Amino acid sequence: MATAHLSPCSSSLKHYKTQLFSDFIVVPRKSCFSTWVSHVQSRIHARKHFQLKSSNGHPLNAVSLQDSLAGKPLANDHSEPQEIEASVTASSEKVGSTLSITVVGASGDLAKKKIFPALFALYYEDCLPEDFTVFGYARTKLTDEELRNMISKTLTCRIDKKENCEDKMDQFLMRCFYYSGLYSSEEHFAVLDSRLKEKEAGKLSNRLFYLSIPPNIFVDVAKCASLRASSATGWTRVIVEKPFGRDSESSGELTRSLKQYLREDQIFRIDHYLGKELVENLSVLRFSNLVFEPLWSRNYIRNVQFIFSEDFGTEGRGGYFDNYGIIRDIMQNHLLQILALFAMETPVSLDAEDIRNEKVKVLRSMQPLLLENVIVGQYKGHNKGSKSYPAYTDDPTVPKGSLTPTFAAAALFLNNARWDGVPFLMKAGKALHTKRAEIRVQFRHVPGNLYKRNFGTDLDKATNELVLRLQPDEAIYLKINNKVPGLGMRLDRSDLNLLYRSRYPTEIPDAYERLVLDAIEGERRLFIRSDELDAAWALFTPLLKELEEKKIVPELYPYGSRGPVGAHYLAAKYNVRWGDLSGEDS
Repeated sequence: MATAHLSPCSSSLKHYKTQLFSDFIVVPRKSCFSTWVSHVQSRIHARKHFQLKSSNGHPLNAVSLQDSLAGKPLANDHSEPQEIEASVTASSEKVGSTLSITVVGASGDLAKKKIFPALFALYYEDCLPEDFTVFGYARTKLTDEELRNMISKTLTCRIDKKENCEDKMDQFLMRCFYYSGLYSSEEHFAVLDSRLKEKEAGKLSNRLFYLSIPPNIFVDVAKCASLRASSATGWTRVIVEKPFGRDSESSGELTRSLKQYLREDQIFRIDHYLGKELVENLSVLRFSNLVFEPLWSRNYIRNVQFIFSEDFGTEGRGGYFDNYGIIRDIMQNHLLQILALFAMETPVSLDAEDIRNEKVKVLRSMQPLLLENVIVGQYKGHNKGSKSYPAYTDDPTVPKGSLTPTFAAAALFLNNARWDGVPFLMKAGKALHTKRAEIRVQFRHVPGNLYKRNFGTDLDKATNELVLRLQPDEAIYLKINNKVPGLGMRLDRSDLNLLYRSRYPTEIPDAYERLVLDAIEGERRLFIRSDELDAAWALFTPLLKELEEKKIVPELYPYGSRGPVGAHYLAAKYNVRWGDLSGEDS
C-alpha cells in the first residue's frame, strides 16, 4: 500500500507541501499517491478553524479552494473556505473525481508534436489520475478514430524503453475522443460539455483546457469554455500558449479580456523553457550549494550571458515570425524569465507565490532598455560548398524588404544592491552556426593573480566560468585553472563537468510533461503571473516601438554564421567576450 507522502512523479508537489490543500479533489493514480486524499481529509477534520494563507498573508480561498465548487461564473463564488472544504470532502467521498483534458486546436502541430505526447508520457509514468479523459477540439472534421490515428504517429515509447508500451499506448488512445466545432461558438462548446459529462459519469469533475491556438482567438475560446463548458462541481483551468500580445497595450488588453471570464488563478500562461530540466535545476544549484550562493553577486560575478541560437531559418513559418520577430519570440519571454529566476533574491519559501514575487522584483528593478545597448540582425543568403542557403526575405511567406530582426543582442542592467553594474547580456538568433541554449556566468579575475604572466594578455583564459547548457546535451560545468602535468609550469583550463547523459542515463522528461502535470496539480510556480507579464512588456515595449518607428535596418549576417559583427562590439563595450565563441564548447 502506498504511503501518504507525495510521489516522485510530481515535479512540484514533492517539494511544495504548502500547496497541499490547493487542489486535493484530483485523485491521482494509485502508484503515485493512493492515500493522499484521505490524508488531506483527516487534516481538515483535525483543524476546524484552518484557513489557507498565501505567502503575502492574503487568504487563498479566492485562489485555489474556490476552484473546487465555483460553478458559473466562477469568479462570483464567495463561500467560506471551511464550507468549501467540507463540501469538497463530502463530494469526493460520495462520488470520487475525474479529470477531463481538452486540447483546443488538436489538429495543429503543437498539439500533435508536444501536447499529446506529453499526456501519454504522464499516463505511462502513472502520473495522471485513475479516471481521466482527453478530448481534442478543433474546426477540422475528424472522428475519434481519425484523431487516434493522427496522434499515434507522434507517441513514442522513449521512456526507459520499458515493457508493455504498446499496450499502454492502446489504453491511452482509447481515452482520447474528438469533437469538431467552431472556436467562437457557445453552442458547440455546450455540446462539448455534454460529451464531457457523458465520460465523467456523474463524478466530481475537474477540467483542463489547453489552448493550442493562435492568440487572436484566445478570448473567444475562454469565453465559450467558461460560460458553456466549465465544471459545475470541480475546478476549471485554462493553459494559454505564448505569445501573450505584441506589446504592453495588447498584452494588457488580452489579460483584461481573459479576466472577464476567468480568474487569474485559472489562467496558466505557459513558457515551456521554464519547464526545462536545467532551468529547474538553476535554483537548486544556487540555493542548496554553499559553494555558489555566497558568490552570486556583483562582488564575484563579472557578467552573465543568456544565449539562444538555432541552426535553421523560418522554413516556411515566416508569416507568423515576421509579425513578432526574435525579440518578442525569444527574448521578451524565454530569456527574460530565465534571467529573473537567475537574479532573484532568496524567496521566503518554495511556494509558487513567493518565487513569483521575487521574479517580479527583478523585472521591476531593471533599467530601461536603450537602443544603444541593442544590436539587431537578419540572416542573408549564403553558399557553402555545393549547398545554397536562403535569406530570410527569400521565404515566400515573408514580405519583401522586411526589417524584422532574426537576431538580437542586448545588454541589460539591474538597479539593486546585488547586481548593480553587472552586465546581463542576452542574444538570440536564427540561422546561426549551431543549435544552443545556455546560461554562462563569468566570474571576476583573481585579484593580484600570481599566475597572470602564464596567461599572457588574454585574462579571459584565467576566468572561472559556470555554464548551464539547457539544450542540446544538458550539462553543468565549471571552468577552472589547473597545472598541466609535467616538469614545467604550464597552465590549462579544464571543466568540472556534470554531463546529464553520463550521470543520469534515463530519459529527461520533456518540458511540456512537467508543466502540464503542474497545471493539473494546481502548482503555479513555473507559470507566468499577470504582473510578471506586465513588467516584462514594460521593459521591452519602448525598445520595440523605437525600432519600428525609426525603421532600424538590421545588420545582415550569413546563414550559418556566428551572427552580426555588431554583437561582438556590444559585448566589448562592457569588456565582455561571448562565451560561446571561444570554440571550446562548439
